[in-house]
Parts: sequence; C-alpha cells; structure tokens
Amino acid sequence: MLSGLIFLVLVSSASVLAPLIARTDPTRTNTLERLQAPSARHFFGTDNLGMDVFDRTLYGGRVSLFVGITVAVSVAVIGVVIGLVAGYYRRLDDLVMRLADAMMAFPTLMLALAMIAVLGGSVQNVIIVIISVDTPRMVRLVRGQVLSLREQQFVEAARAVGASVPRILFVHIAPNTFGVVMVAATLYFAGAVMTEAALSYLGAGVAPYTPTWGNIMSGGQRYLQAAVWVSFFPGLFLFLTVLAINLVGDGLRDALDPRLRRGL
Repeated sequence: MLSGLIFLVLVSSASVLAPLIARTDPTRTNTLERLQAPSARHFFGTDNLGMDVFDRTLYGGRVSLFVGITVAVSVAVIGVVIGLVAGYYRRLDDLVMRLADAMMAFPTLMLALAMIAVLGGSVQNVIIVIISVDTPRMVRLVRGQVLSLREQQFVEAARAVGASVPRILFVHIAPNTFGVVMVAATLYFAGAVMTEAALSYLGAGVAPYTPTWGNIMSGGQRYLQAAVWVSFFPGLFLFLTVLAINLVGDGLRDALDPRLRRGL
C-alpha cells in the first residue's frame, strides 16, 4: 500500500505542477523535431508533430487523475445515498435494482461509447458518462450492506427511541458502510482512469488537442516500429498509476476488514 500511495502522490504532484515542470507548450507543434528519440532535450522523445512526449504525459496525467478522482467521489456519494434509500425502503428496492440491473447488463465500454456518441466528447461528458455507468454497481453494493444492517439491534434501538428515518440512515447505518465504500471507490478510481484512457484512445473521449494518456498512445500507434516511445511512456504511466491505485485499495481492504486484521 505504501509504495502505491507514494507513487500516486508523486504522479499527482507532477501533474498538478505540470505548468512549472514542463518546458514547452504541450500543444505546440515543431515539425523540425518530429519523432526524435528520448534525449536530454526531450526526456520521452517527441511525437509525429514534434510535440514533447514528456510534457504531454505530465499534462495528460492532470486529465486522467481529475476524471478518476471526480468519478470516484461522485459515485461514492450518489451510490451511498441511493443505496441507503433502496436498501431501507422495500417498495423502492425492486424498482431501483431493476434499473441498476438494466444498466449493468451492458458492457461498460460499449455503454460509455453509446452515451458519448449522444453527448459528444469532452472532459465533462466523459465524467458524466463514467459516473452513470459505475453508479449502479455502487448502489447495489451499498444496498446489500443496508439489507443486513437494517436488521441489527442498534437500528432497532434507534427506531425504539423515535429516531427519524434520515437519522437512522445517515447517522446509524451509513457510517457502517464507509469501509466497503472506500475500498470500492479505489476500484472505481482505477476503472475511471482506464475507461477515460480507452475512450480517448478510440477517439471518443477528450478532444485530440487536449493531452491525455489515451490519445497520446492513440497518436503514437502508427509509429510503434519507428518511435515506440510515443505510446510507451504514457502507457507505462497509465499502467503504474492503475497498479498503484489497486495497491492502495488492497491496503485499505486489509486495514478495514476486521477478519484480516485478526489474521483469519
């Protein structure tokens, strides 16, 4: 977990400070320096338009991490609220779950592509699409927790003393779901980064002139034999970032699961 957290901090810091670290405009073309190999002048080389791959990778991290964090937080908040209501009110449970099942029946990337085709490609639309795709899964997870928690004695005691339903849901039940939600949020964080990269790689996500890891790799796919570095370095950062997020998620699971803490 520690190694993953350190890498995430380093990548996040480098992405946030990209305007200070980068030595060139990530959208500036220079055909005189096209497809140059990695060197002291261009750490990760240049692409077919002469743009510095190192600088574009730094700026690409800003988009990918922003999408991932925004999706993870939004899915957690929306999923907890809807999951609490659906799990507590039996009459709403069937309706909410059938809607969730309908959305989960479609492959994630296919549904995301279909929604992007309707909404258009932009950072905001990519975030909206991924939230829409991932929220039903979080709702189902939280709802399952609520189904067992609502029968516990502490909830019965809260009802007996006249606690309102919102108080029961958000004061007594919700805190007991946070461990599972936090672990799941890391998975959705990693999944959102991957989905954004996949959409951009396919040309259906962020606009091509906006550097993201996905569209940088897409732009370099035609030059894999002559200039493999164009796709390799953003792909490496994508791989290591997703791996680091998963390591952090595994660490949170081990820390929050009482059975694992007892060594069972």
